Amino acid sequence: MKIAVSSVGKNLESKVDEIFGRCPYFIIVEFKDNKIKGSETVKNLVSRQTSGAGIATARMIVEKGANIIITGSIGPRALDVLRQFEVKVYFGKGLVKDVLQQFINSELREAK
Repeated sequence: MKIAVSSVGKNLESKVDEIFGRCPYFIIVEFKDNKIKGSETVKNLVSRQTSGAGIATARMIVEKGANIIITGSIGPRALDVLRQFEVKVYFGKGLVKDVLQQFINSELREAK
């Protein structure tokens, strides 16, 4: 399972970014048996687009192989793109490492 978390910084100690399509980074974490097996920081190169940043970001995350997104908020069009690829979206606040643990503990709310 790969989880992509919208982030203001480059590591697990960074805060979750409030806005999916405009976040500067994604921390992509690979989990196996509820343990982190690896992580990658991806710069969101489309975050400064004047329009369509959410949709372009969703496509980028799908290409990276993420099955799950954790973010502060997401627009309806980006959410539609992710649903087409069966990527689930959850809402979280705080540090990246903390929301990952909250996900494992089933404490996050899924976007509907």
